[in-house]
Amino acid sequence: MSMTNAAALATSPSIVSERIQRIKLSPSVAVRTIIAQLREQGRRIIDLTIGEPDFSTPEHICAAATAAMARGETKYPASQGTPALRKAVAARMQADWGVSYPVGQIIVSTGAKQVIYNALAATLNEGDEVIIPAPFWVSYPDMVVVNGGTPVIANATPEQGYKLTPEALERAITPRTKWLMMNSPSNPTGALYTREDLEGLCAVLLRNPHVWLMTDDIYARLNFTGSPTVHPIQVAPALAARTLLVNGVSKAYAMTGWRIGFGAGPEPLIQAMAVLQSQSTSGASSISQAAALEALTGPQDCVQQFAATFRERRDVAVRLMAGIDGLKVVVPEGAFYVFPDCNGLMGKTTPTGEVLRTDTDLTNYLLREAGVALIDGTAYGAPGTFRLSFAASMDAIAQGCEGIRAACAKLI
Repeated sequence: MSMTNAAALATSPSIVSERIQRIKLSPSVAVRTIIAQLREQGRRIIDLTIGEPDFSTPEHICAAATAAMARGETKYPASQGTPALRKAVAARMQADWGVSYPVGQIIVSTGAKQVIYNALAATLNEGDEVIIPAPFWVSYPDMVVVNGGTPVIANATPEQGYKLTPEALERAITPRTKWLMMNSPSNPTGALYTREDLEGLCAVLLRNPHVWLMTDDIYARLNFTGSPTVHPIQVAPALAARTLLVNGVSKAYAMTGWRIGFGAGPEPLIQAMAVLQSQSTSGASSISQAAALEALTGPQDCVQQFAATFRERRDVAVRLMAGIDGLKVVVPEGAFYVFPDCNGLMGKTTPTGEVLRTDTDLTNYLLREAGVALIDGTAYGAPGTFRLSFAASMDAIAQGCEGIRAACAKLI
């Protein structure tokens, strides 16, 4: 290439759109790249960043996929999802929440993430506002931004159990509010909304009929309290007319790679999402849908076993983290994350003379010093915290927490 052409290329407008330039790479994806690089250099890294079960998909689910292939179910599926799977989703919604949806009000997508994205793309006009409680899953704000919306962050503190309060919700609502996004149990905090919590929030929503509710229920069955997860539409059935329920098989059934999520809601919304999906990805994998059908309709023992194992790991992680000076731990009631407050370590100095000023400084230090990979809380809208995933072996959790303790003990 000539110097003239190179200079012209360097000064030409970017091929990348402005809206894409406003969003960032998922922090979890970025940290995995760093972990891979360190391992290539021979470093032993204990990875406690992963937001997926470390179990294999149960055998009966894999067998259903193999049987579907043998039957020749390898053609294009219906764009909105196979009728059999959508009926199974309807049955699951009835069993979990006591709400009835016909198949026309259910959509199957390539993961719960696509369900959320499609809903935002199908509903947001430029400048519409979406209320997102913080700490939040890292993708929520960027998915709002890329679809022309404005994220409105409503902060929840450790003292509030990292849960949105009715007062904070009321303050966040404006005439431009389109959605409230909720996630219970929460990624990254494991916070679980009780019936009492939801009664206050639902009362606010009932007073503001222009606000729709999107519930990310992907962790709903990974609940450590011994009582069923409560859903807002159980508390306020009238909200069903403006609520999108989002779920999938990734977390409860250890099926992250199968990429199956589903949504249920009012027919006009679901049909708009179906139109969008027909012009983007079309239907989710037919083989994966057959596997998901078996997951929802077959034996459910695996879900209870996974949840029990995660609870045991939760107890160990919380006990070990709570014993580290400078950290404050809110006990998670679901999902598979611990989200300690690390403000007690800010201002301390590392053995090499670096002053820790942010949670990112701390997670970088722990990665270098202890070989323990975590994700900083700033990525989740909560500076002064970090996320530790206990979707890892008990040995990895114990060794990782010991590495964190030893590294923190070196701070002065």
